[in-house]
Amino acid sequence: MEISANRVVSFLLLLFLSAPLMADETLSLTMRSRAKDTPAKVVTQRFEWEPTETALIICDMWDDHWCKSAARRVGEMVGPLNKVVKKAREKGVLIIHAPSSVVDFYESAPQRRYAQTVPYAKAPVKLSSKDRWGTKWCWPDPAFEGVLPIDDSDMGCSCAEPKCEIREAWTRQIKGIEIHQGDAITDNGQETYNLLAARKIDNVILCGVHLNMCVLGRPFGIRQMVKVGKNVALMRDMTDTMYNPQRPPGVDHFTGTDLVVAHVERYWCPTFTSADLTGDKAFRFSGDKR
Repeated sequence: MEISANRVVSFLLLLFLSAPLMADETLSLTMRSRAKDTPAKVVTQRFEWEPTETALIICDMWDDHWCKSAARRVGEMVGPLNKVVKKAREKGVLIIHAPSSVVDFYESAPQRRYAQTVPYAKAPVKLSSKDRWGTKWCWPDPAFEGVLPIDDSDMGCSCAEPKCEIREAWTRQIKGIEIHQGDAITDNGQETYNLLAARKIDNVILCGVHLNMCVLGRPFGIRQMVKVGKNVALMRDMTDTMYNPQRPPGVDHFTGTDLVVAHVERYWCPTFTSADLTGDKAFRFSGDKR
């Protein structure tokens, strides 16, 4: 009986040690939003989200990019973002790694198998079904969303002339973002919805790149998550855009990103900064001299 009791105690201790250390703390997030009709008016509101009812989706933080300036900014952001991911994981947030079109790199990883084997859950609306850039794509609805405030029709490389050659340079998620036991890996909209349903998750945080393209349009991105009824928020200091300042509206790259953030706040979801999760200052790119 003594051995049995010790085994029970050891098992309970293991459960305690493997549980998120701060899972009982809520996520206290200062959300910023804008009304469609009065976008200049910024509304700030505090929200308390349960960590175990929240997922953090990391969009397309690849190991390389065809645009050298975009790749440099991802390399600069990866360390601070990994710190945020670690904090969120410790609090009990589900971490979903979504390196689009290269999830096969992780085909034997338990985090990939986890996403593939979660039971099917029917979404309340039809999920995006049209293909773009290796995944399904949730296209903008002109009746709901205004046009983007930046011109990215040249694909948005901000490097000086000559522009970088467009190619698929990525092979995996950048190594600096750690993948842990209990995380999931997917770039599939149905798998993402299955994970959220299985874990009874209503809150979704998006981060990663690029906001004017993949963070909005991927099948796990902002548009799709809003459409399936989730409470969505963008971590606005942990993102970037593909924007060439030589294109309209002719502002610097980082002001262009801010314009897209404001677009998201107006039409899709509120935003907050990583400071709410880490207690540190919000991240700022070294090239942002404003």
